[in-house]
Formats: sequence, structure tokens, C-alpha cells
Amino acid sequence: MINRNKNMLASVLFVLISFVCVAQDTPQPPAPAPPPGLPIDSGVYVILVIGLMYGAYKILRFKVNSKA
Repeated sequence: MINRNKNMLASVLFVLISFVCVAQDTPQPPAPAPPPGLPIDSGVYVILVIGLMYGAYKILRFKVNSKA
């Protein structure tokens, strides 16, 4: 009797699980790739020059303030 109950339970679970698997929707398609980032080809030199000027300004300002 116990084996029959186990077989019946296994059969019912198999049928119920198969219904759940069939009832699922298809997954959404993946989102499109984001646009590529902006290139900084010629802007690198401008940023480098501005950084050098700012560094020189800070060094000179530090030297002037340390003398006082």
C-alpha cells in the first residue's frame, strides 16, 4: 500500500511540474547594447595641458605661501 501511494504521489507531482513548465512564458529578449562611449582623441592633449598648467599654478602658489 505504501509503494502504491509513493507511485501515485510521484505521478501526480510529475504531471503538475510538467504543467508548470509548459505554462511559463518565453523570456524577454535581451536589451540592446548601449551606445559606445565618446572618443577623447584630440581632447587628451587639451586635458594634459590644462593639468600641467593647474599643477604649475599649485606649485607656484605653494612656494609663494610658504615664503610668507
